[in-house]
Amino acid sequence: MKYTQLGRTGLKVSRLVLGTMNFGPQTNEADSHTIMDSALDAGLNFFDTANVYGWGENKGRTEEIIGTWFAQGGGRRDKTVLATKVYGNMAGDGDPWPNHDLLSAVNIRRAVDASLKRLQTDYIDVYQFHHIDRRTPFEEIWQAIDVLIQQGKILYVGSSNFPGYKIAQANETAARRGTFGLVSEQCLYNLAERRAEMEVIPAAQEYGLGVIPWSPLHGGLLGGVIKKETEGRRRASGRSAEALASTAVRAQVQAYEDLLDKHGLEPGETALAWLLTRPGVTGPIVGPRTPDQLESAMRALELELSEDVLASLDEIFPGPGPSPEAFAW
Repeated sequence: MKYTQLGRTGLKVSRLVLGTMNFGPQTNEADSHTIMDSALDAGLNFFDTANVYGWGENKGRTEEIIGTWFAQGGGRRDKTVLATKVYGNMAGDGDPWPNHDLLSAVNIRRAVDASLKRLQTDYIDVYQFHHIDRRTPFEEIWQAIDVLIQQGKILYVGSSNFPGYKIAQANETAARRGTFGLVSEQCLYNLAERRAEMEVIPAAQEYGLGVIPWSPLHGGLLGGVIKKETEGRRRASGRSAEALASTAVRAQVQAYEDLLDKHGLEPGETALAWLLTRPGVTGPIVGPRTPDQLESAMRALELELSEDVLASLDEIFPGPGPSPEAFAW
């Protein structure tokens, strides 16, 4: 396993991040435990979750599954770098009770204690803001976070889905307070969606944040979806089906699959391996539903993409270019 440091911290993490979003909704508790054991055995030590995962009436269920896994002992908690998130409303569906969401001091305090209970641990390595909160000033947010750090309930703080200017605003406010600020940013970033290269990733690099891309296969679009469809193994659904309805997108994905077929490369593994070549990226989040999917994702760590393949991928999925040149008319 290849390890790296998370942004400007001294925290050593694996180059892939185990996403747990499917634990509960699609993967039962026993199979989720098996996947986490397999990940840890393979050296993958960075696990990502959120308080709302489980969704609907089962919000919090994913954290509970991780908690029962930790409770089995065997050094599981000590070996794991645990990241979870705060923002979503944790009140019952149809009951959007005030102060049960966003990033107010009262909700941060309430949410972290609830997550710790579900996770059956006394601290969270990386506590992440799931989205920006335009109504709560960063002065209030950091004051609440400082208390949690002093209490030993959290160690580091990360963001998710933040635009570049909010990363700057958050860290400048933290600097004025003499606190550490954000250490990571989770953003939508993959071959088919490269807008993060314009402002988000440059801002993260400027402030020393590790970049943790989510949806590295763009909802399955980069996982060999056309070939699977043609062979009758699996039909595109959800976002990938909507995207493929566009003639231009289908042609782009077909060119991608043809290129990889020519070089004997597997699409999903290549999409992950490409992200691992990108400046500023700590490691993409993979969300396996089965142990086999985890094994496939792990193979991306050993995949070396040639300069020719990288150049061809840039031709098929061109990036926006550097800022501010990319904004020129």
